[in-house]
Amino acid sequence: MKQLRILCIACALVGLAACQPKSAVQNGASPVVATVNGTPISRSLYEFYVKGISGKDSSALTPEQRALALDSLIRAQAVAQDAQKQGLDKQNNTASLLALSRLNILEQAVSDKFLAGRAPSDSQLQAEYNAEVAKMPKTEYHAEHILLKDQATAQKVIQDLNHGQKFATLAKKYSIDPSKDNGGDLGWFTLNHMVKPFSDAVAQLKVGQYTQAPVQTQFGWHVIELLGTRPLAPPPFASVKARLTQIVEAKQFRAYTDTLIGKDKVVTYLDTQTDAQTKGQAGPPAIPAAAPAPANAG
Repeated sequence: MKQLRILCIACALVGLAACQPKSAVQNGASPVVATVNGTPISRSLYEFYVKGISGKDSSALTPEQRALALDSLIRAQAVAQDAQKQGLDKQNNTASLLALSRLNILEQAVSDKFLAGRAPSDSQLQAEYNAEVAKMPKTEYHAEHILLKDQATAQKVIQDLNHGQKFATLAKKYSIDPSKDNGGDLGWFTLNHMVKPFSDAVAQLKVGQYTQAPVQTQFGWHVIELLGTRPLAPPPFASVKARLTQIVEAKQFRAYTDTLIGKDKVVTYLDTQTDAQTKGQAGPPAIPAAAPAPANAG
């Protein structure tokens, strides 16, 4: 919420010179606390700014703090006017930032209004919890690995292991991964945190076994030994209830925006598959199923 306040302040200040009427009274809505070249700074904006930076009303501040807050607004207004005189508000990055800030603020305002009085029920939260738990890995793995630059060296390491040499010793001697300092120990992890060739190899091992063929990933060639497995318990419902509330609310608001998009006339001029401009196609872009993000194997 603090970030939203800062965005609101920034957007209001930069656009203030162009948007506010040059009058000492703002249509009777709010008294004016200062003007800069005739452009007023309203009491409501001043109070909003003070609340955003201090969490208090201006009446709770010291005279010095109130003066500093008003001085900051006056300086911001003066700088905003100077930026407009220089045409900086029309430059691509600045104009885009202003536009995105406005969209973000308005979207947050609509979200807050829509979600007011729509707090997720315990049954909704429990259903979301069950769905999230169902997607969670059920097992953690403890493994060590030796990362090599080439396949030939990896084959040699496997031969050395077959001849009885210690995994930790070989890791410290040959591995190019920082885990070499721990004998190649990667600690406990779930398979979804590793790149697929690595996790597939780990899943095929029994405890105490190491890979008999080097495993290639984008990081190099791995020799992997599985040290242990253990069940992975889901977090207690109470410990993730706040996060579940956020997830359910996000889904509710997403459904609301779906209804807006369904009623609005949307034409898309960007082919998101090729990133090329098009003649226009009705409706928003089709969003492909998200692929799992690649994870570091070491």
